[in-house]
Amino acid sequence: MPHDPTERRVVVTAPPRRTLAHTRLRSRGRYPHASGYYRPRTEIDEQTTLGHTYVRSLMRTQLRAALTVFAVLVLLVGPLPLVFAAAADGRLEWAVLGFGLYVPLVLLARWYVRRAERNERDFQRLVEDR
Repeated sequence: MPHDPTERRVVVTAPPRRTLAHTRLRSRGRYPHASGYYRPRTEIDEQTTLGHTYVRSLMRTQLRAALTVFAVLVLLVGPLPLVFAAAADGRLEWAVLGFGLYVPLVLLARWYVRRAERNERDFQRLVEDR
């Protein structure tokens, strides 16, 4: 067979297909990245409007947790001057500060840290698309 100079050899390339266990079972199809689907991490990295919305939702949930802790703190510490003014004994103040206030503050701090970590873990799951 003579080689025709007008025919050229064409190399067809495509991005590699990866079959990940968690992407195969999604409702977006077998290859969600090939269908034009952008992951939230890409949206955040490219600073698109959707990425900005994802970050703002994390900030909003963290702010909500912080404001909740602040409100409980105000309710715990706010009435203390009234309690101290009503009590003439100096031992009551130390008992309230040492035992009555310390334990709720530690519990409140633990709750806040666990809530903030859970918010970040949920956001990370959203970004990693798991």
